Parts: sequence; structure tokens; C-alpha cells
Amino acid sequence: MRNRFVPAALITLLVILHGQLWFGRGSVPSVAKLQEQLDKQKRSNAQALLANERLNAEIHDLQEGLEIVEERARSELGMVRTNEILVQIAK
Repeated sequence: MRNRFVPAALITLLVILHGQLWFGRGSVPSVAKLQEQLDKQKRSNAQALLANERLNAEIHDLQEGLEIVEERARSELGMVRTNEILVQIAK
């Protein structure tokens, strides 16, 4: 009787562990899904980092010189200096 109990217990334990591997909290499909989410978040973070670097460079330019302020005022707001004539060419 005892000789049959040990293999049966080991097989039961193996089935339980195998079930946890495929259907449990840390299962293979769950880990794959989390890895995919992590990769997506890393791509998003990389894009945000590039945008932040661009904005930091623009802030630095705005703090250092007035040329970019003047350029932005001209292009975005249509501002001109006194005694200056604005000419736009329509294509």
C-alpha cells in the first residue's frame, strides 16, 4: 500500500505544478502578456524621452537667445517689426 502512495503523491504534485505553470498567476501566457506590455511601455517611454529632449533644447534656446522668439513670433503670430513689410507668396 505504501509503495503505491508515494508515486501517486508525486504524480499528483506534478499535475498541480504543471497546472500552475500553464493556468496559475505566474503562468507562461501571463508572463508573455506582461512582457508584451513591458515592450510597449518601453517604446512609449523612448518616444516620450525624445519629445522631452526636443522640448528641453527648445527651452534652452528660448532662454539663451531672442532669435528663436523672434522667429516664432513671425511664423506663428504673423508679427513684423516697425517699418517692415510682410510679403507672402501663395503657391
